[in-house]
Amino acid sequence: MYVLITANRNYSSWSLRPWMLMKGLGIAFEDRIEPFARPVNYEAFRSFSPTGQVPALLHEGRTIYDSLGIALYLADRHDGVWPTDPDARAWAQCATAEMHSGFSALRNDCTMNVGVRVTPKPMSDALKANVARLRELFEDGLAKFGGPWLAGNNFSAVDAFFAPVAFRIRTYGLDVGAGQAWVDHMLAHPAMLEWDRQALLETWREEGHEAELAAAGVVTADYRTA
Repeated sequence: MYVLITANRNYSSWSLRPWMLMKGLGIAFEDRIEPFARPVNYEAFRSFSPTGQVPALLHEGRTIYDSLGIALYLADRHDGVWPTDPDARAWAQCATAEMHSGFSALRNDCTMNVGVRVTPKPMSDALKANVARLRELFEDGLAKFGGPWLAGNNFSAVDAFFAPVAFRIRTYGLDVGAGQAWVDHMLAHPAMLEWDRQALLETWREEGHEAELAAAGVVTADYRTA
Protein backbone atom coordinates (compact mmCIF):
# COMPACT_ATOMS: atom_id res chain seq x y z
CA MET A 1 0.00 0.00 0.00
CA TYR A 2 1.20 3.47 -0.86
CA VAL A 3 1.32 6.11 1.87
CA LEU A 4 1.10 9.66 0.53
CA ILE A 5 2.13 12.43 2.93
CA THR A 6 0.67 15.84 2.19
CA ALA A 7 0.03 19.11 4.01
CA ASN A 8 -2.80 21.61 4.48
CA ARG A 9 -5.51 21.46 1.84
CA ASN A 10 -5.88 25.24 1.71
CA TYR A 11 -2.21 25.97 1.11
CA SER A 12 -0.25 23.01 -0.26
CA SER A 13 -0.24 23.18 -4.03
CA TRP A 14 2.64 20.72 -4.35
CA SER A 15 0.72 18.18 -2.25
CA LEU A 16 -2.32 18.41 -4.48
CA ARG A 17 -0.48 17.22 -7.57
CA PRO A 18 0.28 13.58 -6.64
CA TRP A 19 -2.86 13.36 -4.50
CA MET A 20 -4.99 14.36 -7.49
CA LEU A 21 -3.01 12.09 -9.82
CA MET A 22 -3.58 9.05 -7.64
CA LYS A 23 -7.22 9.87 -6.99
CA GLY A 24 -7.87 10.57 -10.65
CA LEU A 25 -6.35 7.26 -11.73
CA GLY A 26 -7.92 5.24 -8.95
CA ILE A 27 -4.60 4.31 -7.33
CA ALA A 28 -5.30 3.34 -3.72
CA PHE A 29 -3.22 4.97 -0.99
CA GLU A 30 -3.21 5.86 2.69
CA ASP A 31 -3.75 9.60 3.02
CA ARG A 32 -1.53 11.13 5.73
CA ILE A 33 -1.61 14.86 6.45
CA GLU A 34 1.30 16.67 8.12
CA PRO A 35 0.13 20.30 8.42
CA PHE A 36 2.26 23.41 8.15
CA ALA A 37 2.34 24.05 11.88
CA ARG A 38 4.95 26.83 11.86
CA PRO A 39 6.54 29.26 9.39
CA VAL A 40 9.45 26.86 8.80
CA ASN A 41 8.62 23.14 8.91
CA TYR A 42 11.91 21.80 7.58
CA GLU A 43 13.11 19.95 10.68
CA ALA A 44 9.71 18.40 11.40
CA PHE A 45 9.25 17.27 7.80
CA ARG A 46 12.78 15.84 7.67
CA SER A 47 11.44 12.95 9.75
CA PHE A 48 9.71 11.60 6.63
CA SER A 49 11.24 13.47 3.67
CA PRO A 50 14.93 14.05 2.88
CA THR A 51 14.12 17.50 1.48
CA GLY A 52 12.09 18.56 4.52
CA GLN A 53 9.15 19.20 2.19
CA VAL A 54 5.87 17.66 1.12
CA PRO A 55 4.73 15.65 -0.72
CA ALA A 56 6.41 12.35 -0.04
CA LEU A 57 5.32 8.86 -1.09
CA LEU A 58 6.24 5.85 1.03
CA HIS A 59 6.25 2.51 -0.75
CA GLU A 60 7.99 -0.83 -0.10
CA GLY A 61 10.63 0.74 2.11
CA ARG A 62 11.32 3.60 -0.30
CA THR A 63 10.72 7.31 0.15
CA ILE A 64 9.84 8.96 -3.14
CA TYR A 65 9.91 12.74 -2.86
CA ASP A 66 9.02 15.72 -5.04
CA SER A 67 5.76 15.77 -6.99
CA LEU A 68 7.47 15.04 -10.30
CA GLY A 69 9.55 12.25 -8.79
CA ILE A 70 6.33 10.69 -7.50
CA ALA A 71 4.64 10.98 -10.90
CA LEU A 72 7.59 9.30 -12.62
CA TYR A 73 7.63 6.52 -10.02
CA LEU A 74 3.91 5.89 -10.48
CA ALA A 75 4.27 5.93 -14.28
CA ASP A 76 6.57 2.90 -14.02
CA ARG A 77 3.85 1.01 -12.17
CA HIS A 78 0.48 2.21 -13.44
CA ASP A 79 -1.15 2.91 -16.78
CA GLY A 80 -2.68 6.30 -17.45
CA VAL A 81 -0.09 8.59 -15.89
CA TRP A 82 0.82 9.73 -19.41
CA PRO A 83 -1.36 9.66 -22.54
CA THR A 84 -0.87 6.69 -24.86
CA ASP A 85 -0.93 8.78 -28.06
CA PRO A 86 2.71 9.73 -28.83
CA ASP A 87 1.94 13.36 -29.71
CA ALA A 88 -0.28 13.89 -26.67
CA ARG A 89 2.26 12.13 -24.46
CA ALA A 90 5.11 14.36 -25.62
CA TRP A 91 3.00 17.49 -25.19
CA ALA A 92 1.82 16.43 -21.72
CA GLN A 93 5.33 15.68 -20.53
CA CYS A 94 6.63 19.04 -21.75
CA ALA A 95 3.72 20.95 -20.19
CA THR A 96 4.14 19.06 -16.91
CA ALA A 97 7.84 19.89 -16.81
CA GLU A 98 7.07 23.53 -17.61
CA MET A 99 4.61 23.71 -14.72
CA HIS A 100 7.05 22.01 -12.37
CA SER A 101 9.91 24.41 -13.10
CA GLY A 102 8.19 27.63 -14.18
CA PHE A 103 5.41 30.11 -13.46
CA SER A 104 7.31 31.66 -10.55
CA ALA A 105 5.35 34.94 -10.66
CA LEU A 106 2.07 33.03 -10.41
CA ARG A 107 3.39 31.08 -7.42
CA ASN A 108 4.72 34.18 -5.67
CA ASP A 109 1.95 36.67 -6.43
CA CYS A 110 -1.07 34.32 -6.27
CA THR A 111 -0.44 32.09 -3.29
CA MET A 112 -2.72 29.08 -3.20
CA ASN A 113 -5.62 29.40 -0.77
CA VAL A 114 -8.55 27.24 -1.77
CA GLY A 115 -11.13 28.65 0.61
CA VAL A 116 -11.05 32.34 -0.26
CA ARG A 117 -11.78 34.70 -3.14
CA VAL A 118 -9.48 37.64 -3.80
CA THR A 119 -9.46 40.80 -5.85
CA PRO A 120 -5.78 40.73 -6.78
CA LYS A 121 -3.45 43.69 -6.61
CA PRO A 122 -2.37 45.15 -9.98
CA MET A 123 -0.51 42.43 -11.83
CA SER A 124 3.20 42.69 -12.47
CA ASP A 125 4.46 42.23 -16.01
CA ALA A 126 5.84 38.84 -14.98
CA LEU A 127 2.45 37.70 -13.68
CA LYS A 128 0.71 38.95 -16.82
CA ALA A 129 3.17 36.90 -18.87
CA ASN A 130 2.48 33.81 -16.74
CA VAL A 131 -1.28 34.16 -17.12
CA ALA A 132 -0.94 34.70 -20.87
CA ARG A 133 1.18 31.55 -21.09
CA LEU A 134 -1.42 29.58 -19.13
CA ARG A 135 -4.11 30.70 -21.55
CA GLU A 136 -1.94 29.77 -24.53
CA LEU A 137 -1.04 26.38 -23.07
CA PHE A 138 -4.59 25.42 -22.12
CA GLU A 139 -6.02 26.53 -25.44
CA ASP A 140 -3.26 24.71 -27.32
CA GLY A 141 -3.86 21.41 -25.52
CA LEU A 142 -7.63 21.58 -25.91
CA ALA A 143 -7.38 22.47 -29.61
CA LYS A 144 -4.78 19.84 -30.46
CA PHE A 145 -6.23 16.90 -28.57
CA GLY A 146 -9.93 17.69 -28.38
CA GLY A 147 -10.43 17.89 -24.61
CA PRO A 148 -12.01 17.78 -22.18
CA TRP A 149 -8.65 17.16 -20.48
CA LEU A 150 -5.51 19.01 -21.47
CA ALA A 151 -4.07 16.11 -23.47
CA GLY A 152 -7.24 14.53 -24.75
CA ASN A 153 -10.16 12.44 -23.62
CA ASN A 154 -8.48 10.97 -20.53
CA PHE A 155 -7.20 12.55 -17.32
CA SER A 156 -3.41 12.32 -16.95
CA ALA A 157 -0.47 13.75 -15.03
CA VAL A 158 -0.55 17.06 -16.89
CA ASP A 159 -4.03 17.73 -15.50
CA ALA A 160 -2.91 16.82 -11.98
CA PHE A 161 0.08 19.15 -12.22
CA PHE A 162 -2.10 22.09 -13.24
CA ALA A 163 -4.79 21.26 -10.64
CA PRO A 164 -3.45 23.86 -8.16
CA VAL A 165 -3.59 26.43 -10.97
CA ALA A 166 -7.30 25.72 -11.42
CA PHE A 167 -7.83 26.68 -7.77
CA ARG A 168 -5.65 29.79 -8.20
CA ILE A 169 -7.62 30.86 -11.27
CA ARG A 170 -10.84 30.57 -9.27
CA THR A 171 -9.45 32.33 -6.19
CA TYR A 172 -8.06 35.34 -8.08
CA GLY A 173 -10.46 35.45 -11.04
CA LEU A 174 -7.66 35.09 -13.61
CA ASP A 175 -8.63 35.21 -17.29
CA VAL A 176 -7.43 32.19 -19.28
CA GLY A 177 -9.80 32.62 -22.19
CA ALA A 178 -11.09 29.41 -23.74
CA GLY A 179 -8.88 27.55 -21.26
CA GLN A 180 -11.61 28.20 -18.69
CA ALA A 181 -13.39 25.15 -20.13
CA TRP A 182 -10.62 22.96 -18.73
CA VAL A 183 -10.64 24.87 -15.41
CA ASP A 184 -14.37 24.27 -14.98
CA HIS A 185 -14.02 20.60 -15.92
CA MET A 186 -11.13 20.19 -13.48
CA LEU A 187 -12.92 21.88 -10.59
CA ALA A 188 -15.93 19.60 -11.13
CA HIS A 189 -13.89 16.41 -10.78
CA PRO A 190 -15.03 14.45 -7.68
CA ALA A 191 -11.52 14.41 -6.24
CA MET A 192 -11.15 18.18 -6.63
CA LEU A 193 -14.51 18.62 -4.92
CA GLU A 194 -13.27 16.37 -2.12
CA TRP A 195 -10.06 18.42 -1.71
CA ASP A 196 -12.15 21.58 -1.74
CA ARG A 197 -14.46 20.26 1.01
CA GLN A 198 -11.49 19.28 3.16
CA ALA A 199 -9.93 22.71 2.67
CA LEU A 200 -13.07 24.49 3.84
CA LEU A 201 -13.21 22.34 6.98
CA GLU A 202 -9.66 23.19 8.06
CA THR A 203 -9.56 25.44 11.11
CA TRP A 204 -5.82 25.95 11.43
CA ARG A 205 -4.12 29.01 9.99
CA GLU A 206 -0.41 29.37 9.32
CA GLU A 207 1.00 32.87 9.75
CA GLY A 208 3.31 32.87 6.74
CA HIS A 209 0.72 31.65 4.27
CA GLU A 210 -1.86 34.09 5.61
CA ALA A 211 0.63 36.96 5.21
CA GLU A 212 1.21 35.94 1.58
CA LEU A 213 -2.56 35.99 1.06
CA ALA A 214 -2.88 39.48 2.53
CA ALA A 215 -0.12 40.70 0.21
CA ALA A 216 -1.81 39.18 -2.85
CA GLY A 217 -4.84 41.46 -2.81
CA VAL A 218 -8.13 42.10 -1.04
CA VAL A 219 -9.99 39.07 0.30
CA THR A 220 -13.62 39.46 -0.76
CA ALA A 221 -14.92 36.13 0.60
CA ASP A 222 -13.61 33.56 3.07
CA TYR A 223 -15.48 30.26 3.07
CA ARG A 224 -13.15 28.47 5.49
CA THR A 225 -14.41 27.19 8.83
CA ALA A 226 -13.63 29.81 11.48
